[in-house]
Amino acid sequence: MTVQGKTHNETFEEGLAVRREVLGAAHVDTSLGATSEFSRPIQELVTEYCWGGVWANDELPRKTRSLVNVAMLTALNRSHELAVHVRGALNNGATESEIQAVLLQTAIYVGVPAALESFRVAETVVNEVRRAG
Repeated sequence: MTVQGKTHNETFEEGLAVRREVLGAAHVDTSLGATSEFSRPIQELVTEYCWGGVWANDELPRKTRSLVNVAMLTALNRSHELAVHVRGALNNGATESEIQAVLLQTAIYVGVPAALESFRVAETVVNEVRRAG
């Protein structure tokens, strides 16, 4: 048994569904399609525990989770994951203004260089979403 009395497979499948809803099926399919035997364990762990255990929990709305991730990924200076989660935040109903507000807050608490980089990453994603929409 694992999260909330579910089997590993149930939690994994729920995580896969949530991951696709938040990040988009194309992104998830690309990520999983690029999985090697070496990287398979981390993809399975992320899908089961991150997406199936945490993101599937309804204690926080998905938009809130997305905005928290934007702040944390800025603090960690993880630009690739930040781009993924900015897109997810938009998918989850966050507005451009809300993303900007989170990034401004990170400038104060995390540092201006990290926030500047995150603004650049976020703007690129926002512009891509606008063009696609």
